[in-house]
Amino acid sequence: MEFFQMKEISIPVTQMVLLLLFSTGALFWGKLKLALMINYFFTLYWGYGINKDYLLGAGFEHVDGFTILYIGFGLVIAALALISLIVVKR
Repeated sequence: MEFFQMKEISIPVTQMVLLLLFSTGALFWGKLKLALMINYFFTLYWGYGINKDYLLGAGFEHVDGFTILYIGFGLVIAALALISLIVVKR
């Protein structure tokens, strides 16, 4: 828990506005699954893409196995959700 209390994460306002526009548009047209995927990918990108300098600190060699497992699990969930969006039809 100490890890989360010590980190600062910044999210650009323009990307927050894009998230709101995209997810609101998807919900407006009745695409619930698409809105969930948009929110998930934005969250994944914000958590690991933009803020990798804050999370990694000194470098990639200091990352423990749990972090790599967590990122890998997130990518697997994203891939499975994308497949379900393509294959499963309403």
